[in-house]
Amino acid sequence: MALRQSQSLKLLQKLSPQQIQLMKLLQLPTLALEEKIKEELELNPALEEEDNSNTDEEELFSNETDDTGEDAEVEVEDFQEKEVEKIDDKVEMEDYMGDEEIDSYKYEVSNKGADDDSKEFVVVEGPDFHSLLEQQLGLRDLNETEYTIGVYLIGCIDEDGYIRRELELIVDDLAFSYNISTDIATIEKVLKQIQELDPAGVGARNLQECLLIQLNRKKDKTKEVLLAIDVVRDMMEDFSRKHYEKITRRLNIDDEDLKDVINEITHLNPRPGSSGNAMTASEVVPDFTIAVVDGKPELSINSRNLPDLKISKDYIEMLKEYSRQKDKSSKEASTFIKSKIENAQWFIDALQQRHQTMMVAMHSIMEYQEEYFVTGDESKLKPMILKDIAEKIGMDISTISRVANSKYVQTPYGTFLLKTFFSESMSMESGEEVSSREVKRILKDCVDNEDKKKPLTDDALCDILKEKGYNIARRTVAKYREQLDIPVARLRKEL
Repeated sequence: MALRQSQSLKLLQKLSPQQIQLMKLLQLPTLALEEKIKEELELNPALEEEDNSNTDEEELFSNETDDTGEDAEVEVEDFQEKEVEKIDDKVEMEDYMGDEEIDSYKYEVSNKGADDDSKEFVVVEGPDFHSLLEQQLGLRDLNETEYTIGVYLIGCIDEDGYIRRELELIVDDLAFSYNISTDIATIEKVLKQIQELDPAGVGARNLQECLLIQLNRKKDKTKEVLLAIDVVRDMMEDFSRKHYEKITRRLNIDDEDLKDVINEITHLNPRPGSSGNAMTASEVVPDFTIAVVDGKPELSINSRNLPDLKISKDYIEMLKEYSRQKDKSSKEASTFIKSKIENAQWFIDALQQRHQTMMVAMHSIMEYQEEYFVTGDESKLKPMILKDIAEKIGMDISTISRVANSKYVQTPYGTFLLKTFFSESMSMESGEEVSSREVKRILKDCVDNEDKKKPLTDDALCDILKEKGYNIARRTVAKYREQLDIPVARLRKEL
């Protein structure tokens, strides 16, 4: 078959790198955005923080932080018009940035309102969890080879405090990485030394071993402790499945003794790594704040510690100077400076667009769930999906999804993940549509108030919901129960 050439016309949509970066910025929560801005300030010398002295730009833009929806858009338009009037007093950037008109409001942004508090937190950093274990290991009577093996084993400990890697594989790792020829018996000997370190239970290979280490390290070996050791060592599976009848029969004890044993075991730490790594706990910073004033919810966006950004005047002057010169090196310098200014200008534009998008989307969510934000009654929550908000404000569903991603909203009733306000609808027998979150609340109340000696099964929970008028299947009850992290009835049983 002969080769032929042909022409075809295609219409394609392709995201620019700037659009992709904007989408990434949109889904960042407040703390991550702070880090992103710091990173951008380090990478782009043309971008710098605005001096926090009183400026007209800051006062004008700060009004937007306290307003929402259409009011915010109107104020932004007023702000832009005022800035256009002041262009003659500023450097004429359009002379150096091409034919496109670039106004000063496009390369300056204030992320703080006039009433925003700038809070700084002092974080004291200390040695991490693994370093603390290595310090303790150095006080042990070990030779050089055993110490090297111990350090490697400590490196294998995960965030929960367990060593989950097989010892046979660790033997191979040591031979390959450290040229240490050893055997499983030697590794177990060093591992026993690690398991004597603090916190108790660290270095265990499974939950059973972790609990046994903690029980054996108790100085006061009471009757309950000795019985707990027997239960964990010999009847761990029965205990985890709550087959209490088998345990009482095998140990020849009554229910009161078993209660003491259960109390002893449940007070142990199943994740010793978390107790020695408190620095990993992260602070939850709300991205939005909703307050109720005179019976109406009011929205504000949290811009804590976000710097006010602008284009560096030094770079503008440099661009102006190099643009006047015609030699090759000056043109290259001018091109470099121009690219940095363009990137800085785009980043400031992206922050403004992110701010506006988040405010408009959150304002729409607040209006949709106004009854809940005013009263705090979860039964007032309406069924709401991403499509509802997207259609209401004329944005794409993916944009709303990014706004809701990892964002927190502070309300008078607590701080919640924004995505928790999105829920599917459930039909009642009366035909009324209710939020699935209301059904989950009823499920949780039922489980909290159940008789723990005879916990409610999924079928029983389904019957209760049907009595209340909720037409729901048993498999849906099981799904909601799992989403609430509620175990099955057998595992909720207590003596």
